Amino acid sequence: MSAHGPSNSSIRTALKRVRGLGSAKGGTSDFFRQRVSAIGLVLLIVPVIVVIMSLLGRNQAGAAQILGSPLIAIIMILFIIASVWHMKIGMQVVLEDYLTDEKIKLVAIIANTFFCIAVGLASIYAIFKLSSGV
Repeated sequence: MSAHGPSNSSIRTALKRVRGLGSAKGGTSDFFRQRVSAIGLVLLIVPVIVVIMSLLGRNQAGAAQILGSPLIAIIMILFIIASVWHMKIGMQVVLEDYLTDEKIKLVAIIANTFFCIAVGLASIYAIFKLSSGV
């Protein structure tokens, strides 16, 4: 035994070792995907703010004219996708960390996924509708 305790290569307690509990080996991919979406949001935020500022005070025809540009519509859709993806991952991590009942956790994660898909599709539909002038 060393001065700092038993020379054990694992820091897990004996009970955890017996039960086989430990890292789920899944957090790294969520961490990486959330950072990728954050980088996308950082890169897109300035163009999106410029577009939103140019839409202020305009009626639907004026907004359709601005959003009718393929470049502007693509920027807005990319921002929506990155935002929804970032939101889904962040909320899922919170649900996984703080909900203890597995059934409730599963239902909450499924509801989170469907909510994010609905928000994303509705937002993209609105951009298509405004950019087509309909």
